[in-house]
Amino acid sequence: MGIGHAGSTGMELRHLRTFVAVVRTGTVTDAADALGLAPSSVSAQIRALESSLGVPLFERGPRGMHTTEAGSRLLDRAGPLLDRVELIRHEVAGRPYALRLGALESLVAVHVPRVLARLAERRPQLAVETRVVAGRDLLLGETAAGELDAGLLLDVGRSLGGLGFAPVRRPLAFADLAPVPLAFVAAPTHPLAGRTALTTQEVSGARLLGNVPACSFWLAAQWILGADTRLVPTGSLTVMRAWAAQGLGLALLPEFAVEADLAAGTLARLDLAVPDLSLRLVWRADRESAPGVRDLLYAAAG
Repeated sequence: MGIGHAGSTGMELRHLRTFVAVVRTGTVTDAADALGLAPSSVSAQIRALESSLGVPLFERGPRGMHTTEAGSRLLDRAGPLLDRVELIRHEVAGRPYALRLGALESLVAVHVPRVLARLAERRPQLAVETRVVAGRDLLLGETAAGELDAGLLLDVGRSLGGLGFAPVRRPLAFADLAPVPLAFVAAPTHPLAGRTALTTQEVSGARLLGNVPACSFWLAAQWILGADTRLVPTGSLTVMRAWAAQGLGLALLPEFAVEADLAAGTLARLDLAVPDLSLRLVWRADRESAPGVRDLLYAAAG
């Protein structure tokens, strides 16, 4: 399906989809994998699109491909156009459009059901596809590229990335939905477990457990205790909690992950004041008119 005249070298929808895939993944090879195409085919489509427009769309460098000013303008316009085409396809085929909500695994079990329940009350006929996304960077990238309609993550501050991560180059809108309380926990037998009015220096001097570098709770520990705070990677929140219970170190975890352990006495909360994180919904402001997106935003905000 072409946008220009038949037989012309005008833009084609497949070229726009390929362009968006390259923006999302950052490389021709990764875009080819995502689209199920050969890298040479992706490169040819990008060249054809650039030729039809008469401007370069990407700056190509050793660290990947980034949009030029013209490429950013095209991305602003390609997203809504592809959204409209997708809606038409669903309407003609008689299939409901499914909103795509992405979230990090640690948030899916606890927070996503509340959003879906409110959305079902507001728009019971609206389908939602929930995707568990492996990492924050991928979540932000897919939201910026329009692969997701919205995403849920943890952050702090008045701008995206206040927790210490780099936001994507494309600006995203966001809204804070709810506080997410945190707690430093340790085994009840740990020397700091019975102390009162602990200082950040005392806690940072102990053996600190982390998930993986740059995960939300790893960054939160460095945000609270200092950017140079050293943590021991464990690989998952479950392992952090288990190791802390066995006396292998301290762990900064969300309260929802340790409520049962604190009640059972297998973990003890350290007496250190810890600020909350924010459950943050992110989306592209220029896609608020896409089918159901405003309903999702209203439902998420409660």
